[in-house]
Amino acid sequence: MSGSDARALSRSLLDLCRMRKLTIATAESCTGGMVAAALTDIPGSSDVIDRGFVTYSNDAKRAMLGVKATTLATFGAVSKETATAMAFGALEKAGVDLAVSITGIAGPGGATPGKPVGLVHLAVAARDGRILHRECRFGAIGRSAVRLRSVLEALRMLTEIARGPQTPAKPRRQTMSRLRPRVARTPRRSAVKRRRPPRA
Repeated sequence: MSGSDARALSRSLLDLCRMRKLTIATAESCTGGMVAAALTDIPGSSDVIDRGFVTYSNDAKRAMLGVKATTLATFGAVSKETATAMAFGALEKAGVDLAVSITGIAGPGGATPGKPVGLVHLAVAARDGRILHRECRFGAIGRSAVRLRSVLEALRMLTEIARGPQTPAKPRRQTMSRLRPRVARTPRRSAVKRRRPPRA
């Protein structure tokens, strides 16, 4: 995985959003704006990308995205709950169709019990109320690698939710014989055997 992968995913995502008339905002912590940078590196991305929030501190998450202090105190900055709140906050503040958030521990420091280096929570929120969350445990693969893999995952998640809700498969049409109602048959009258007259 490399910067070329991010460029290809960004280009594909932007084309999809243009086709579906969707706009995007980003809310990033550990990646420091790398998702926004990958998307805006593509010429003409301004018709899809509205803005990006870099909320590295808890104060920034509260002030810029409206993440509640109780959420941060209870679950921590690196959690499903905070990532989800960041995504919805960006969605509301920017008034866009899709918003992605990333919060994690890129390393080499910052690990806590139960939250190792390489732990990243990502969330994508859609205007129609859909939310997609993913917890990634990349491991201690190096700060740059964790950040790059987080960007790629964020772009994939945005693409997944930009495609829209999956429509349920249509049931197979039954054959005509099965659709025709069965006609109840009246019971046959028992045939009365007629005796032939005796031959003369």
